[in-house]
Amino acid sequence: MDNRERIHAIMNYENYDRLPVVHFGLWDETLEKWVKEGHISRNEAEGRSGGNPPPEAMKRLGFDFGWSCYGFGANTNIDPVFVREVIEELPDGSRKVRDPFGVVVLEAPDAGSIPAEIDHLLKDRKSWEEHFLPRLQFSKERIDFKRLEELKKEQETRSEPLGLGCGSMIGAIRNWLGVAGVSYLWADDPGLYDEIINTCAELTCKCLETVLETGVKFDYGNFWEDICFKNGPLVIPSVFDEKCGPHYKRITALLNKHGINIVSVDCDGLIDSLIPTWINNGVNTMFPIEVGTWNASIAPWRERYGRGLKGVGGMNKNVFAMDFKAVDAEIKRLKPLVEQGGFIPCPDHRIPPGAKWDNVRYYCDRMHKTF
Repeated sequence: MDNRERIHAIMNYENYDRLPVVHFGLWDETLEKWVKEGHISRNEAEGRSGGNPPPEAMKRLGFDFGWSCYGFGANTNIDPVFVREVIEELPDGSRKVRDPFGVVVLEAPDAGSIPAEIDHLLKDRKSWEEHFLPRLQFSKERIDFKRLEELKKEQETRSEPLGLGCGSMIGAIRNWLGVAGVSYLWADDPGLYDEIINTCAELTCKCLETVLETGVKFDYGNFWEDICFKNGPLVIPSVFDEKCGPHYKRITALLNKHGINIVSVDCDGLIDSLIPTWINNGVNTMFPIEVGTWNASIAPWRERYGRGLKGVGGMNKNVFAMDFKAVDAEIKRLKPLVEQGGFIPCPDHRIPPGAKWDNVRYYCDRMHKTF
């Protein structure tokens, strides 16, 4: 079996020869550390594709492929993006910068974390109609047809699974407005709130329809949201269900029509109260199931929703900074979950800088031997 056949067998509760060892990429700082330690060459690091890790280096570690790392996606975000602009230089070396999505952020020198948001260009109907609505119109330039043609030629011989990016129903909007901004908009201007969501969903549908009509065969679809934190969602679950649920249903029906029956959503944090919306509207695979401080796991979800809920993720990436004993304990914890079927372990986010190369390689080796 190849990895494409394996993921379909696992997610459809069929027999398979072995479990693929899957990753979700790594931090830039992790890559730089491993370059300095001599595990990855500078040429490999500089030749990486976008935000994806160097494929050959991940293969040397023992990973088979990355979930959502090497797929295809149309551009469903604002286009063109805004010109990055330094607004103010501060005495401590920090800078106020307007980013490509119209958000003013505070960039601290040598900081690797997400910068603090100070202001947002998108605030009201005037800024929406002037700056954002024109940038959210469909055109075929949003789609890389040359790449699609290459994928179509490869599809009869391709052994690695190919994911299709399915956009975001509210996560991208949260990025443009900020958490407080999107929350106030729902209360202050519900009509505009609906219009923004509907505009983004319509653009996504048109892009996906155009991509799928080319005949390229995808193995799974993957939405992105990131609308939860450690205590729960950043949007009221009932509002999410009412405003976004119908759009999910429309898109998953389109995916199913084109033979895609594995549909995942990438959402960090404590997602439990949003799962009903996803499950009821055709999203059947949770990813990356962050273990976090709240000990997320597919186990209680499986008890509640049954075998219709599947998962990729749920492996505590923090053990990579510990030792072999911690890695072994984590694999032992995952074993009964794997045996239930419909679940592929994957580090529950990108591998962080504290990870030791030898621990990650040991994890991959033990996973291959255990499963």
